[in-house]
Amino acid sequence: MNSHITSARDVPARLFAAFDAGDIDALDTLVSPDLVDHNLPPEAPSAIEGMKGMVAAMRDGFTNPHHEIVYQAETDDGWVVSQWVVTATHTGPWFGLPATGREVTCSGIDLARVVDGRIVEVRHVEELLQLQMQMQMQLTD
Repeated sequence: MNSHITSARDVPARLFAAFDAGDIDALDTLVSPDLVDHNLPPEAPSAIEGMKGMVAAMRDGFTNPHHEIVYQAETDDGWVVSQWVVTATHTGPWFGLPATGREVTCSGIDLARVVDGRIVEVRHVEELLQLQMQMQMQLTD
């Protein structure tokens, strides 16, 4: 892996910014309509529609989300690995959990293949249990 900044590295960073802004339309320029998501849950919509749904769910469930890229590297064949942390305030429903008003943090790692300025393939891991536990702790306090 090399450590210089390239346009391929910029695409995941712009995707995180779209998540933070709740900008669903930005995905049409950042993500291929034929996106291959290797981590889609069973019965999820297509990869691009699933990603748009996640942007909407995040926009509706949280205020002031901010992704910080902790580490990022790129291979010569267009793969970009991004380790990230997002912080936000839980102010709306999130997959069945009512708003808690609590500031939460979630971390994850994305491996995205960028071709012609768009993400065409992605593998990702999010610490969703970490996020859920922070919200549920607030409900029981």
